[in-house]
Amino acid sequence: MPETIVIHLTINGTERSFRTPAGRRLLDLIRDDAGLTGTKEGCGAGECGACTVLLDGRPVPSCLVLAASCEGHKITTVEGLVKGGSPHAVQEAMVETGGVQCGFCTPGVIMTSVALLRDSIDDREEQARRLAGNLCRCTGYKKIFQALEVAGNTDD
Repeated sequence: MPETIVIHLTINGTERSFRTPAGRRLLDLIRDDAGLTGTKEGCGAGECGACTVLLDGRPVPSCLVLAASCEGHKITTVEGLVKGGSPHAVQEAMVETGGVQCGFCTPGVIMTSVALLRDSIDDREEQARRLAGNLCRCTGYKKIFQALEVAGNTDD
C-alpha cells in the first residue's frame, strides 16, 4: 500500500488539506481530489502546457510537480481567475479575439498569459519565448497574441 501524507495548501484562495499518496502529482490532486477539472492533462511530460497552473504566481506544468512539494504554497487554477462571477481580462480577450478554438490548451495558455500580463511583458518576442511551453495546434498563436494585446489594454 502506498504511503499517504497530509498536505496543506491554498487553492484559488481557499486553504485546503488533502490526504494523498506521497508520489501524487499536483495535476491529479487538483483534478481528482479538489474536483477542479479546468486544468487539463495533455502529454503528462511537461511539454504541452495544458496543465499549467500558477504556483505562488509562477506558471508551472502541474504534471511535473509533486503535490507534496506544494505544502504551504498557493496554487491558482483557471477556475480561480473568475472574481465575483466575472472572468479575468485574459479569459474575456481569448473569447473576443478567437484565441479559443478546440479549447483543450486554453486553460494552460490563459494561466501563462495571466503571468505575462502581471509581469508587464508586452514585447512580442518575450511573450513568444514564455508561451513556448504552451502548445496550441489550432490557432497558430496569432489570435493568442491578439488576446494578450487586448487584455493588456484593460484595467483588470
